[in-house]
Amino acid sequence: MKPNNTSLQKILLGVSGGIACYKSCALVRLLKQQHIDVRVVLTEAASHFVTPLTFQALTGHPVHQHLLDADEENAMGHIRLAKWADHLLIAPATSNIIAKFSHGIADDLLTTLYLAADCPVTIAPAMNQAMWKKPVCQDNIRRLRQHGVNIIGPDNGQQACGDIGPGRMSEPEQICQYLLAQENLYLKDKKILISAGPTREAIDPVRYISNRSSGKMGYALAQAAEKAGAEVTLVSGPTHLAPPERIQMIAVESAEQMAQAIIPIASQFDVYIGAAAVADYRPIRVEDRKIKKQGTNTHIELKQNPDIIAAVAKLTPRPFVVGFAAETHDLENYAKNKLSDKNLDLIAANIVGQSRGGFDSDENALRVFWPGGQHTFPMTDKRHLADQLLQLIATKLDE
Repeated sequence: MKPNNTSLQKILLGVSGGIACYKSCALVRLLKQQHIDVRVVLTEAASHFVTPLTFQALTGHPVHQHLLDADEENAMGHIRLAKWADHLLIAPATSNIIAKFSHGIADDLLTTLYLAADCPVTIAPAMNQAMWKKPVCQDNIRRLRQHGVNIIGPDNGQQACGDIGPGRMSEPEQICQYLLAQENLYLKDKKILISAGPTREAIDPVRYISNRSSGKMGYALAQAAEKAGAEVTLVSGPTHLAPPERIQMIAVESAEQMAQAIIPIASQFDVYIGAAAVADYRPIRVEDRKIKKQGTNTHIELKQNPDIIAAVAKLTPRPFVVGFAAETHDLENYAKNKLSDKNLDLIAANIVGQSRGGFDSDENALRVFWPGGQHTFPMTDKRHLADQLLQLIATKLDE
């Protein structure tokens, strides 16, 4: 792991009660090796797995445990402790602590610190696979994402109870790398243009042709690029997502509108990422009145939409062009053909229609191809995946 050259200097590590607590000890050591000052907040349940003395020895600081401890309040109240941190990290984050964060319950030191913290927050969930899959737990995760909390993991695998599935806390090395990347301005002074979401191709005033894209991957890329120091412009089709903060956004509806927004300005950018799911075809004729039912069958004649990413790749000068390919089968062949046929610099491909990942999911996995190389990013949260992909793009730009 490279030495820490980021603004991340002080981490407040919250440890909640689960068997994955033992990983938190290794995490502290990794963070300390990056010359990051770490202070630990231990819940009552966590103290039954790992003693405060262990974390005190690893960090060189007393461990914070009690909200109403007079000595701790005199030394550093919970407000001052929250203000001290550059980043609040909870690892492991149990289902219980996630639920409390999600609903604003502040009944101990850690939950109170979460509400008082003004810095970025990252949680690393750890629980039984059945608990992770429970709808109420997923609702809490979605709520935290909406509040701006970063989620890393959980991983799939063998669990302490013997079950196999999602719920394992991410490994300390992965968490440490993620935190450093969050603070590393590896795209500073770069201008990045991103397209996201679906397009809608009108049939009449009521109906349209579209697809299942939620825009989540494109929005995650925009947010991650902004955090990495880039100047970002997001061109988005219709989604239910809130516009990202500190990012210039251009809202469009149809493929033609998206092309008109992107192609004239793309040469001004260092990178163009075509993450939008642009409709391949649109109706030749758009009726000005609602089409009424006529017999058992009807026909709508279609014509091809502009190929936005191919047009951007033909520009002179042109940005570094990154495409996306969502496929149901034969992923590698389709992705490599698209990479070559459209003269792209890099393409990120994923399988859709599976039980995890793809459209409208908060998770995804990618296989990334470029001329002469490829890399696989396993299933993870789309925010984390966006950062991983952008780091790869930054590496290719440096080449």
